[in-house]
This record gives sequence, structure tokens and C-alpha cells, in this order.
Amino acid sequence: MKQIPVYLFTGFLEAGKTKFIQETLEDPRFNSGERTLLLLCEEGEMEYEPDKFAKGNVFLEVIEDEGDLQPDTLQALYDKHRADRVMVEYNGMWMLDSLYQRMPEAWVVAQEFLFADANTFVSYNANMRQFVYDKLRSCELVVFNRCGPAVDRMELHKIVRAASRRADIAYEAPDGKVEYDEIEDPLPFDLDAPVVDIKDEDYALFYSDLSADMGKYSGKTVRYKGMAVKSPRLAEDTFVFGRQLMTCCANDIQFTGLVCRWPEARTLAKGEWVTVTATIAIKWHRGYGRKGPVLTATHVEHAEPPEQPVATFY
Repeated sequence: MKQIPVYLFTGFLEAGKTKFIQETLEDPRFNSGERTLLLLCEEGEMEYEPDKFAKGNVFLEVIEDEGDLQPDTLQALYDKHRADRVMVEYNGMWMLDSLYQRMPEAWVVAQEFLFADANTFVSYNANMRQFVYDKLRSCELVVFNRCGPAVDRMELHKIVRAASRRADIAYEAPDGKVEYDEIEDPLPFDLDAPVVDIKDEDYALFYSDLSADMGKYSGKTVRYKGMAVKSPRLAEDTFVFGRQLMTCCANDIQFTGLVCRWPEARTLAKGEWVTVTATIAIKWHRGYGRKGPVLTATHVEHAEPPEQPVATFY
């Protein structure tokens, strides 16, 4: 089956999506005559100027309602224009799963970009975190436009990195000059220490970094606070040690824990808060059904719950 490349542009109203798509279609390096279906899922103040990129090969179609994102509808539009590729200017108030789950089978997202006004992004994140995180988690590039000298780039950087450690970040000044983010992301704990102390507020980052790169934690001794959870599927000397974690919003809170071995595990009460010092080994365990981080505890002591029991990235 021939794969159809989809170029996805996300962001909120007046974020600069239309301007970028217009300039992209004017660029002969991108638009050299391929038949392009351009799906508009929202209409802002700026309108397209087809005469500047018109080669008779770009076909605009409007998707007014999120419910119209259906495989048959999208395929019909693609077939109507006998397109070679698809560009989507997506509505920032629609969740991306509405598109991902309903794209025709042959459609494959080739690139995904997020555009944001540097002056309003922090406010969007504070008031509509669910929609912001939804767009950040899978994009390859975040472009902050209207990024003047008064903008706190570190604050923008931290919001992006809380959702994605792989996305590139670009800052576009009002005069059009673009600078790419070069802020380093050192971990807030010392992996070279004899005992790596994980603060309560750093659990989410620790768990995320461990999940992404288990190898660098192999053989490390860590100490942090969490809840002990017993499972009938595990041996008497084994429990699951971790915390509730909120990635985006209250709806996605889930328990994230690691298999932990300790000879006195049977003495732990369900949900008891403890501070554990343990060595990490990366090996197969039936608790995961695959290779994963297995803790061997050397010290376990009762602890009071952290000030913020649910761990977050921000």
C-alpha cells in the first residue's frame, strides 16, 4: 500500500500556522508541483493567498467540525483532488487523537510542527494544559513566534521539556530572526553520586528519564520516597514501589512504579509511604513481562507523604 505523507501543523489561533504554511507553499524547494490537499480545521484572521503559490496543484478544503474527521470523509477529499500529499492546519481546541485515530490507513504523519505565540503560551499552558500537552507530546519542532527580548525563554523551554525531551525548539523574533534553543537539560540529581538522591519534586522526571534510557541507571543506587503496593502476582519478598503521576491533567493520573525486592516486603502495609534505598538492575521480570528496572532494597523506612502526593512535571 502506497503511504501518503501528512504534514501536520498545530497550535492555537493567531499562532502563526497560516503564515508558515503560506511561506512553505511559496517555496519551490517544497512545492515543485506535487498535488497537495490542504485541510483547514480552523480559520484565523490571516487568509491564504493562493495566487502566490498557485500552480494549480494546491486544493483547499475546510473541516468545520471535529466530528467530520472520519476516514471515509478524509479519503473522499484525497481522492477528489487526486493528491500526492496532505497538509493539515489543525484546530488547537481539538485533541490530536481525533485525527490520529481516524486518518485513512495509508496516511502517515511525516512531520508535525507546533506554533505558539511566545507572549500567550504560558497563559494557555496554565489555563488549558490538556490541549497544550496534547500538542507538545508528539511534535518534532516547536516554534515560538513574536519572541521579543522580554520573553522568558527558560519558562517556555521548561514547559516544552516537561512534555517532550526530543522536540526541537525555535524562537522567532518580531523581526523574523530565528534562534534555536541551546539550553541544556541537566538532570536535577547527580547520577555519579554513590547514592542518587531523588527529591519528591523530581520523581516524575526520574521515572520518565529511567523509562527512556534504562541502561544508564543499571547498577546505580538510588534513594527516594514512594508508596509500597503489593500484588498477588509477585513473590512475598517483592512489591511495587512508586507514586501516582499526572502527566497532563487529573484525567490521566496513574500509578507508576518499579518492581522492588526486599526480604521484609510482607511487613509493608498496602499504600504505605516509605523511603527506599535500592540498587537498580535491568533484567527480565514477570512483573513487567519483559526487561525492566528491578530494585533490590538495602534500606526501607517509614516516611510521611510528600507535600504534593501526586507527582507532576511542572
